[in-house]
Amino acid sequence: MSSRNVKFRNEEYLGDWENPNVKITKMKKSTSALILTRSTAAKRTKREQSEESIDKLLSAARLLFVSKGYRATTLEQIASAAGLTKGAVYFHFGAKEEVLLRLLVRVEAHVIKPAVKILKLRSGSASDNLMSFMRLQGEMGITNRQDLLLLIQMSIEFAEQTGKAAECVKRIYGLLYKSLEALIKRGQITGEIRNNTPSAELTAVIIATHDGVFLEWYRRGGQLNGKILVKATLLFLIKGLGQ
Repeated sequence: MSSRNVKFRNEEYLGDWENPNVKITKMKKSTSALILTRSTAAKRTKREQSEESIDKLLSAARLLFVSKGYRATTLEQIASAAGLTKGAVYFHFGAKEEVLLRLLVRVEAHVIKPAVKILKLRSGSASDNLMSFMRLQGEMGITNRQDLLLLIQMSIEFAEQTGKAAECVKRIYGLLYKSLEALIKRGQITGEIRNNTPSAELTAVIIATHDGVFLEWYRRGGQLNGKILVKATLLFLIKGLGQ
């Protein structure tokens, strides 16, 4: 008795149903597929756990660096605040400076690059782009407040220092200074921005105002309304930079 397509006990086999190799082959394939699926899920779970641990450590470190300072913060404090062990910090980063560098890379990507993109726009006037820049920074002060504060705090703590972290901070601020000064020069040429003061000094005043506002906002806690503070800063800059 043979058939090319026989259904036996709800299982369908192609070929001779009396041949046991057919069923064994199918069982091996099913088992291999199951093992592969479980292995992939296990790898994905481990990767997700690793990413979760890294995020916890970075969030804890950012908060501590802003509130206590980089040098006053220890790896033990970072691990404890993240609910992990000191070994986890070494495993994922190797050293405290690497933790800060990873945070600064995030700040550059999420806060600084969008700001530089606005400063480099050629579609609007120089004054319009400058106002858009300040508005964006005001929004970042709400959504990415700790990132902005970290960059500002580290620029103070690493001033006149050497090393990878210090160079990274200087490079990030350099992006802002270069893009902002180019916009100021464009505004001076078009007559939108006063030209009786060099562009470098005007750029320094804007950066100082920018950083000072956020430090004051942080220092005063809930006493100040962020949106009103940003609006006041914009009015101040408009009056100060205009002809």
